[in-house]
Amino acid sequence: MKKELSTQEAEELLSVLKGRFKNNMHRHENLIWEAVLEKLNSYKTKLYALNEMEKTGGEPDVVILPNDSKTIIFYDCSKESPKGRRSLCYDSEALKSRKKYKPKDSAINMANTIGVEILTNSQYIALQKVESFDAKSSSWLKTPDNIRSLGGAIFGDFRYDTVFLYHNGAESYYAARGFRASLKI
Repeated sequence: MKKELSTQEAEELLSVLKGRFKNNMHRHENLIWEAVLEKLNSYKTKLYALNEMEKTGGEPDVVILPNDSKTIIFYDCSKESPKGRRSLCYDSEALKSRKKYKPKDSAINMANTIGVEILTNSQYIALQKVESFDAKSSSWLKTPDNIRSLGGAIFGDFRYDTVFLYHNGAESYYAARGFRASLKI
């Protein structure tokens, strides 16, 4: 599989990212686009992952969360869990365990294929403090090994002005549950 963008694809992606960056300054106050662009130009291999985040509906944008102020990290900023990354069980083990009605893929496998990280609980909660996401959907979150070893996985959503973290069997999947990702540049 081709993991690099053509010059035209890269220019189109950078144009979209620049527009989103300029229209959402509350996500990255005191950061200028030129600094982001310089970093992206130093790590051109990251453009493929950003493009995949965009193609699957993630609407990636730089968000500065507490303790990340020196790192440029793109997060999925689509209002709902990215449409191109829904109806997935949690991981490969969960996918293998399903005997009937298997989903097309797992969240962990898709994240690895794209080259991104699924959000942790703390990233998800911090992102929700910047603005509200997942009011009608939910997103799988990186599940601690002790929970996963017992067959569970965690996900989050935003309802009633509150961030909720829940659990479910890792093999479950729903049309409104996907995953949110981050990409460190």
